Amino acid sequence: MLDDHAGAQPSVAGKVNQEATVKTAKDISIWPQQAPAINVNPELEQKIATLLATMTLEQKVAQMIQPEIRDITVEDMRKYGFGSYLNGGGAYPNNDKHATPADWIALAERFYQASIDDSLDGSSIPTMWGTDAVHGHNNVIGATLFPHNIGLGAADNPKLIEQIAAITAKEVMVTGIDWVFAPTVAVVRDDRWGRTYEGYSEDPRIVRDYSFAIVEGLQGAVGRDFLTDQHVLSTVKHFLGDGGTEKGVDQGNNIASEQDLYAIHAQGYVGGLSAGAQSVMASFNSWNGEKIHGNKYLLTDVLKGRFGFDGFVVGDWNGHGQVDGCTNESCAQAVNAGLDIFMVPTAAWKPLYQNTIEQVKRGEIALSRIDDAVSRILRVKFRAGLFDKPSPAKRPLSGKTELIGQQSHREVARQAVRESLVLLKNNQSLLPLSPKLNVLVAGDAADNIGKQSGGWTITWQGTDNQNSDFPGASSIFAGIKTTVDHAGGIATLSVNGDFDVANKPDVAIVVFGEEPYAEGNGDIDNLEYQRGDKRDLALLKKLASQGIPVVSVFISGRPMWVNAEFNQSDAFVAAWLPGSEGNGVADVLFTNAEGKVQYDFKGKLSFSWPATPQQTTVNRPLDDGNHLALNAYSPLLPYGYGLGYQSNISEHISLEGLSEDNLSSTQTLEDLALFERAVKSPWSMFIATATEREGLSSSVASNSALTIRTMDRVVQEDARLVKFNGTELGTVGLLSNFPRDFRAFSDTEAALSLSIKVDNDLTLPLWLGMGCEGECRPKFDIAGLVKPGEWQNISVSLSCFNQDAMDFSKIVSPFYIATSAKVQLSFSDVVIQAHHQNNTVQCD
Repeated sequence: MLDDHAGAQPSVAGKVNQEATVKTAKDISIWPQQAPAINVNPELEQKIATLLATMTLEQKVAQMIQPEIRDITVEDMRKYGFGSYLNGGGAYPNNDKHATPADWIALAERFYQASIDDSLDGSSIPTMWGTDAVHGHNNVIGATLFPHNIGLGAADNPKLIEQIAAITAKEVMVTGIDWVFAPTVAVVRDDRWGRTYEGYSEDPRIVRDYSFAIVEGLQGAVGRDFLTDQHVLSTVKHFLGDGGTEKGVDQGNNIASEQDLYAIHAQGYVGGLSAGAQSVMASFNSWNGEKIHGNKYLLTDVLKGRFGFDGFVVGDWNGHGQVDGCTNESCAQAVNAGLDIFMVPTAAWKPLYQNTIEQVKRGEIALSRIDDAVSRILRVKFRAGLFDKPSPAKRPLSGKTELIGQQSHREVARQAVRESLVLLKNNQSLLPLSPKLNVLVAGDAADNIGKQSGGWTITWQGTDNQNSDFPGASSIFAGIKTTVDHAGGIATLSVNGDFDVANKPDVAIVVFGEEPYAEGNGDIDNLEYQRGDKRDLALLKKLASQGIPVVSVFISGRPMWVNAEFNQSDAFVAAWLPGSEGNGVADVLFTNAEGKVQYDFKGKLSFSWPATPQQTTVNRPLDDGNHLALNAYSPLLPYGYGLGYQSNISEHISLEGLSEDNLSSTQTLEDLALFERAVKSPWSMFIATATEREGLSSSVASNSALTIRTMDRVVQEDARLVKFNGTELGTVGLLSNFPRDFRAFSDTEAALSLSIKVDNDLTLPLWLGMGCEGECRPKFDIAGLVKPGEWQNISVSLSCFNQDAMDFSKIVSPFYIATSAKVQLSFSDVVIQAHHQNNTVQCD
């Protein structure tokens, strides 16, 4: 959601301009008819029909609105009777990160009681609370945090996954919550994607099997313990193709064939719906240019038709607002396509509710479509027993705080850590280590529970956390120290690798890796680790040069190009994002005090490991007899690779003397269009003054500094005309919801180029600028370059923007024009030129 949304910053208001929709022939026969997991119950269907017949249009639409806890009050719930609500990542009761389970229960109880109070809205239908519990109940302080999905995929153990899901359900229910936005069943095809770690594997088989297992763990098994008071509703997400967008761009465009859409990207739904999943979340991405939130073929014909899905489809964080012709406040197209619940955080929920009612009255949305959506919502609520259960504060598990982070739960998480570790290199059988050694533990991830847990951990991005925010958890260093101390050895933490020369360590364990991120904030443009800032490599070299054997424990949300780091390591472990039980790492690295192996490495790569930084889409060929694809498959380490302590030397792939040359991507780097005829995804256009910014939702917009409108230069609406009134600084530019990685361009002689026409002389600067995350807004004055009255091309080297702490890995605005002058200008064709042009303005 943004995602789930996660606490995501609100998207720029207004429609996101999309690429022209590609109309493709569709073949429904590709999608096998799947029988519903739950047989039709005539008695239940009659109860639904009877209740539906008593409901007003206003009550029905309210069931379809899902606001966020930061944007509604208990009185709003009493007045409108929302069918559901959510907390996004980084949202807590009372806006308190350290809210107690009692605080969560109290809020759930207040909203529930308001929803069944019919004094204002005439409805007593209970509401339900949805949350992003994606690796445990990860929004709640003290909860058990399991390895992220990428690590669980390496374990390839569906039974373990079912256990993890069942534990998650219990810890969620302690806080009075009914519904979990999991599992994510994306089949990742490009590891540059910032949500790669939310995928179990590049292999649809693992994803299918895990989806079935986690849905049964969360909801219980159909015909056995389905949706008892020990279980919660699950959500299979994100439908469909989110793991296959071009270049791994979050919320981008998937251009897979329809056959591949089914065979690769839909297998998680084959598994999850077979287990009886009651909700499916629509995806932000497009398929061949059409946003999924507005795609009737996929949401209705395929999902509800061929897959026989009779639960409800919930949207993602204002995802409906990205549908062509829609805004966050109005989107009949999404309802008509098959969306049953709008996830609508921010104050947009109120106009969306009102607009949807009016659209039904005007006939833009058929009442039958509303009735279908509400029937699906009621069906799930009846199946979940919400009409019969006690209120949240009185349910069997509610308030049993001893279940939050219970030791038995942590033991399962610790097992998951052990099984997720993948041993990639083990020269001279360095591992397992004796716990009686003098062990130096280094690296900034060694004693950092937040870093080892990654994104979606207490906060949305997983940042701004301290070890004290994880009561009951263990860092990787803490686990090592406990193991070594118990056996009589010495374990010393030195983040920078320094030590007393009189007490030289026998071995160094260096724990390092990616900083936490979530969703598009994690999108990168190639897979080189610590590109341009090899701090961790320097640490490894420092230790290796002193003759100390080095064990690298790599924390990451994806496989990365770490050839140089491999070369400086005697042993190398891919630990992924292990979560709260870092002590599970020591269980595998060390023998017991008697020298016997405690736990061997079990993990195998569920993602192929790249041979170059640019090998971002290396995936094991599907077993379809395609020998050409198999022959072209050439990763550094193949899918399924992973050593154990008993591995024969022939099973080792040599990681000695790997090339450390970063094969330059400049030969294949292409121009990046930002605005050509229309704004290119993922950018949207905005206007701003010094104090406010707004997105554009129509062809004409204005603020106190400027007016902007579309104009025709060569073809219809291929340019923008801007009138700056000279009263204050005005800005027009492009913006993304997430930062984007432009390092590939900044590493070359790339330039920001545009066509511009200025209609009058300038006596004040005309700034051309870019912006990165934070407050950096470097700019270059082009007033002296423009000639009034004529169109011309201006090209400015990106080196001219390498100022103001510019970070090209975190670009949020690749282009803006700003001025305090009174001037009318037009612009079009805004492009990042990948290579040097003769007319490019250069800066030292």
